Amino acid sequence: MTLPRRRFLQFAAGSAAVCAFPNFAAALDYPARPVRLVVGFAAGGAPDIVGRLIGQSLSERLGQPFAVENRPGAGTNIGTETVVRAAPDGYTLLLIAEPNMVNASLYANLNFNFVRDIAPVGSIGGTPFVMVVNPEFPAKTVAEFIAYAKTNPGKINMTSTGTGNLTHFSGELFKMLAGIDMVHVPAHGEMEAQSDLMTGRVEVMFDPIISSIGFIKAGKLRALAVTTATRVATLPDIPTISETVPGYEVTGTIGIGAPKDTAVEIIAKLNDGMNASLADESVKTRLVDLGFLPAAMKPAEFGRFIAEDTDKWAKVVQFAGVKLE
Repeated sequence: MTLPRRRFLQFAAGSAAVCAFPNFAAALDYPARPVRLVVGFAAGGAPDIVGRLIGQSLSERLGQPFAVENRPGAGTNIGTETVVRAAPDGYTLLLIAEPNMVNASLYANLNFNFVRDIAPVGSIGGTPFVMVVNPEFPAKTVAEFIAYAKTNPGKINMTSTGTGNLTHFSGELFKMLAGIDMVHVPAHGEMEAQSDLMTGRVEVMFDPIISSIGFIKAGKLRALAVTTATRVATLPDIPTISETVPGYEVTGTIGIGAPKDTAVEIIAKLNDGMNASLADESVKTRLVDLGFLPAAMKPAEFGRFIAEDTDKWAKVVQFAGVKLE
């Protein structure tokens, strides 16, 4: 039997609506079971701490556990690929961090395209970094540091928590904009890097404030400047690097992403929950006390930010001449 064209179109439209309805219904019911938030870092670091705080708040708001799953390795790429390969149903999410934007140009053979394969859900905010030196280092300001570096080219050792991460490329950006030469001496993680700096084996590090503020207050490290565009409330007397080096700005952005093709209704519900959490004074206070800068964004705005930041770090990676497999 041949259907008249009008009846065929009505039948096709109805069939499409029926097919789409389960996805829409699932989005309305979301979350109906526990959600895992994949963090590409070891437990205890700044991203992990922030992820657990926002996960707990989302659990309370959305009525299901948001459990952090630490999947460190390959500069966050292992955790990111876990989410890229997951079903786009909202039950596997990624804690996005600045290394995701750096890695897009740093790694030669990624099995995914971060900007294409991860859908932005929203921003949580940023981790300010601070330029710290051993207390015995002669420079007490950024200007004095640059002058010393130019007088002693290649004699300043800059440590980081590992080649290719943000503690490394914050220093590379500084080298590029300040026109100085420093030798990168990567450590195996945060504790080793800080130990090397405090014992004088290296001279400088660009470290998250969350990780170093205790040593700064104890006098074991000297803060020269913060990496953000404006001064930070937790270190109000410390200037920004950009006050001496125009254009310098680094904030360790943290947000949440989902596999591409995740329903827009699910992303919207998650974004609403995140933004409500960041507007909650108790959550905001806990983040600020850690030296974190809360900043909510809608998915589209966060997506534009990710694209712009990816382009920014591509220039620094090219300057540094670093490529990882």
